[in-house]
Amino acid sequence: MKKTETPVTHAGFVAILGAPNAGKSTLLNQLLGEKLSIVTRKAQTTRMRVLGLMTEGDTQIGMIDTPGLFQPKSKLERAMVQTAWDSLEGADLVLLIVDAASRQPDAKVEAIIEELTRRQQKATLILNKVDKVRVEKLLPLAERLHDTAMFDEVFMLSALNGDGVEKLKAKLFAAMPEGPWHFPEDQLTDVSERLLAAEITREKLFEQIHDELPYGAAVVPESWEERKDGSVVIRQTILVTKPTHRAMVLGKNGSRIKEIGSAARIDLVEQLGRPVHLFLEVKADERWQERGEFYRLFGLQG
Repeated sequence: MKKTETPVTHAGFVAILGAPNAGKSTLLNQLLGEKLSIVTRKAQTTRMRVLGLMTEGDTQIGMIDTPGLFQPKSKLERAMVQTAWDSLEGADLVLLIVDAASRQPDAKVEAIIEELTRRQQKATLILNKVDKVRVEKLLPLAERLHDTAMFDEVFMLSALNGDGVEKLKAKLFAAMPEGPWHFPEDQLTDVSERLLAAEITREKLFEQIHDELPYGAAVVPESWEERKDGSVVIRQTILVTKPTHRAMVLGKNGSRIKEIGSAARIDLVEQLGRPVHLFLEVKADERWQERGEFYRLFGLQG
């Protein structure tokens, strides 16, 4: 009897690094064809490591979206930056995404390149938002960064509209080593539904209160109740640092929190594919960023 040959598979991990607002989360969502990481105009939106899975043919890739790299000041910021650098461990490929539309390379990018050099970590350079840059400015930037000798290849793309993303995607799949898959074929992420739901609410929070609300706000999942009719009851707490911020989130007669909840519920229904009953509470706690349970919940080293 002829022995059946085991099919050859490929699998690996790709870490996405960059300064805040470079477009890491937008690129991840574009590659996946799904909205997994939240995206807002507010800098440093991503706080935790987010793993997105791409499985095509015989290859599976774990794309790791990381918090933006910058000079941290608070305990929370230090934990976020450490999480980003820790993502390099076990990564088969590292992408450094740079916002080509701003004055680059700025100090944040230079600092990241210096750290990559110190770690002797090669990376693939991604120049993002090239649709907003004239070619005569883009090419010198690409040459300057590539001359650091830390980059094996340069890609120019727009993560927002998808231009150039398929070419990058083909490179990623071709670069994965032979090995077994780490996750089921139909799995999109290793982040729990509860955390994803909390992140959706946080996105709506920042969309509603972008400039007024300081960076110190978080959404924490409290409970998740599955009902017999197929719906789910989700309770979350929005944490802010000051009573004045709490009043801001609540709005006059609770109008603002109702708008945030309504917007979040729409996305949650689409994400979960079933009816959602969302209940939000707002608490002021000036020390929430110092509490270990928050760091453990979001996979940070606090």
